[in-house]
Amino acid sequence: MAQQEDLLKNIISHAKEYGFVFQSSEIYDGLSAVYDYAQNGAELKKNIRDYWWKAMVQMHDNIVGIDSAIFMHPTVWKASGHVDAFNDPMIDNKDSKKRYRADVLVEDHIAKIEAKIAKEITKASKRFGDSFDEQQFRETNPRVLANLEKIEGIKKRLYPAMDENDMEAIKLLIEDLGIACPVSGSRNWTEVRQFNLMFSTQMGSTAEGASEIFLRPETAQGIFVNYLNVQKTGRMKIPFGIAQTGKAFRNEIVARQFIFRMREFEQMEMQFFVRPGEEMKWYEYWKEERMNWHKSLGIPAEKYRFHDHDKLAHYANAAADIEFEFPMGFKELEGIHSRTDFDLSAHEEFSGKKLRYHDPELNKSYVPYVVETSIGLDRMFLAVLTFAYTEEMLEDGSNRVVLKLPPILSPYKVAVFPLLKKAGLPEKAHEILDGLKSDYMCFYEEKDSIGKRYRRHDALGTPYCVTVDHQTLEDNTVTIRERDSMKQERVKIEEVSGIIAARLKA
Repeated sequence: MAQQEDLLKNIISHAKEYGFVFQSSEIYDGLSAVYDYAQNGAELKKNIRDYWWKAMVQMHDNIVGIDSAIFMHPTVWKASGHVDAFNDPMIDNKDSKKRYRADVLVEDHIAKIEAKIAKEITKASKRFGDSFDEQQFRETNPRVLANLEKIEGIKKRLYPAMDENDMEAIKLLIEDLGIACPVSGSRNWTEVRQFNLMFSTQMGSTAEGASEIFLRPETAQGIFVNYLNVQKTGRMKIPFGIAQTGKAFRNEIVARQFIFRMREFEQMEMQFFVRPGEEMKWYEYWKEERMNWHKSLGIPAEKYRFHDHDKLAHYANAAADIEFEFPMGFKELEGIHSRTDFDLSAHEEFSGKKLRYHDPELNKSYVPYVVETSIGLDRMFLAVLTFAYTEEMLEDGSNRVVLKLPPILSPYKVAVFPLLKKAGLPEKAHEILDGLKSDYMCFYEEKDSIGKRYRRHDALGTPYCVTVDHQTLEDNTVTIRERDSMKQERVKIEEVSGIIAARLKA
């Protein structure tokens, strides 16, 4: 666990040192759980967003994209249930003065029991080798069965208490489980209280005439209230989807773990409108489709897993998370939800406007069902950094830190270096740069030794470095160096663009 904590610290340090992520308002000692994307981070973030948009919108002829406003009519949030139900149970430890989500404390306790089960399975697997039957072991081993029974008992108490907003029952469960504060180690807890996560502000020309509105806690509602406009103007036929990326805001009780949980974050969401009764077919389709998207980046499949929800949101009839192995362990990266017709029906009721679809094949009108895919862009950024951050010892005994970013996502695709700052080499390097920068994000650098420049761009994740030397002036060839293998090759200048293009398609 300490090793994983060190990894997160190293990633945070690297992100600042190499211009990926800065603490917001750092010269004023920062603002808790708010971060700024620096020059290289902004490029990486944009590339992730573009990669998602291309896969979701460009590659699907029945999905279109919109960009809805952050401010929305306050009744939107009443209809969606956020005004009444967008709460988390909050608890404080009196000794450490630390605040926690009460349900997360219980879920972390469950995770510890699950870790014990995993440990038993790993030990048995090593003992029995190829003859090991994991399912049979789970169903027969007394220690595993006892721990599974503990987990079920906890869930049977936690989820009904959450559904009924029974704060006393949640507090009693924490006490019965003997859950201690991770910081102080004490069990001296306050009562559990509800905490609404929406940020509110005032809109109006005077304080007296201003009305309270909310910063959106999700981008999905902007899609739902525009559903009919998009369907009619785009002449969309069911099934069809509406995609959107944008900022959302949640006043998290506990915002921590770097950019994993922030108060201002960005979502990439797609709502897919389907016939009632066909939602489960599309739910399974999008689970597979989204997992394939993640794997397409070349990140190993074992870094991901599905987690089906035991407790469903009030609007859902099925829900699963794609979890990624962050430095903090497996955590939610993306959600796939079958939202039924809850959202459109609620907006129909509160707005008084018909949000129906006339299905020409069935010759009837209905409120469509919705399957949602929702991924946090900031979490995807952290997942990519986690996968890419690599510390290597080289054959000569030296160390290097390299970001093995998927090349399609790298902030810069190529860096161009003149070997020396004289003898016509900078001029030739700029000529090559000008020929590449209309197609790729490029970086020009002439400071420091060539070795230091290579190391710097390893740390930035640049897939290729091109070096211009005296031979270049004689035969129009350059040295191209590949980031991961560090192999260098002499190629003609006109071949450089094709080499980069091939790598980006791989």
